[in-house]
Amino acid sequence: MHNRLLATLPQADLDMLAPELQKVALDQDAVLSRPGDQIENVFFPHSGAISLMIDMADGQTVSTAVVGREGAIGILSVLGPSPSGVTAVVRAAGTASRIRASRFHAVFNRSPAIRHAVQIHARTMLMKFQLGMACNALHPVKARIARWLLHFSDRIDHDLLPLTQEALSQMIGVRRTTVTVLMHDLRASGAIKSHRRGQIEIDRSRLAIAACECHGTMRLELEKIFAISTARPISLAMPD
Repeated sequence: MHNRLLATLPQADLDMLAPELQKVALDQDAVLSRPGDQIENVFFPHSGAISLMIDMADGQTVSTAVVGREGAIGILSVLGPSPSGVTAVVRAAGTASRIRASRFHAVFNRSPAIRHAVQIHARTMLMKFQLGMACNALHPVKARIARWLLHFSDRIDHDLLPLTQEALSQMIGVRRTTVTVLMHDLRASGAIKSHRRGQIEIDRSRLAIAACECHGTMRLELEKIFAISTARPISLAMPD
């Protein structure tokens, strides 16, 4: 599998990054960044799924987005020196290309194509944040759980998801007991085939019925962003 952002680059620009890219494993539950950390590495996932978590002062958590091979972790550090504002945790193991942030910043300044790839990522993340905020405000928890399960299935191309109820509780920002009740409802409807400790097997077609429209909307908007952005010519001049 390939990272979609890297795949947008012309070969000459990819060659600028290639000597600095290192293929690494993304281990289950590994934390790639924490709030307050200075970004030292940029990760371009090839497989797996990474959840971006917000930690509240009272100890509650909620996921703002999930990132897979369509995006990157730490890439927006090129916009200026600032510490991480989220916890980036690997929810589904996979692989990634890793590059030191300082090296990526240096190449970013020399390559319009790489700057363009960063713009694509920024657009996708803004879209995820905006639709996610609306979904959290307007849609019931059961539909949101179904949406998150589909998001993860999209990124690992598998119907057996390495997720626990505790992880879902942390991501969605609801109590574990609430997740347990709603998972029972999804299992009764056939949307979840089986649920063992640390693994949830889904039926995508039935789960799509239980999910809100936000899953389909996010997928459609993501493809639009990539289609429009990759069709635009890349300016060879540095922006003013």
